[in-house]
Amino acid sequence: MPTRFASFREFYPFYLSEHSNRTSRRLHFIGSCGVLALLALALVQGRPWLLLAALFCGYGFAWVGHFFFEKNRPATFKHPLYSFVGDWVMFKDILTGKIRF
Repeated sequence: MPTRFASFREFYPFYLSEHSNRTSRRLHFIGSCGVLALLALALVQGRPWLLLAALFCGYGFAWVGHFFFEKNRPATFKHPLYSFVGDWVMFKDILTGKIRF
């Protein structure tokens, strides 16, 4: 796989290949659900510190998936923006059944 990607469309297949382990995908999905819940709580309750908790929740679950199940380094380290978008596209793809949970 190339180290540089011309577009997200080019990057996403690489991103999915880095998430081939089902447990890792589940951990990403759970982390993303936690992020959404914490963001909602931060807005509703007016507690900005929950934004930091959302960050730790999202990356915490994802990195456990990578280090313990995928046995790879998160793409976030080399492609932070594409990886962030990839997390949410994969989340949507899992929700819609395009990717197996």
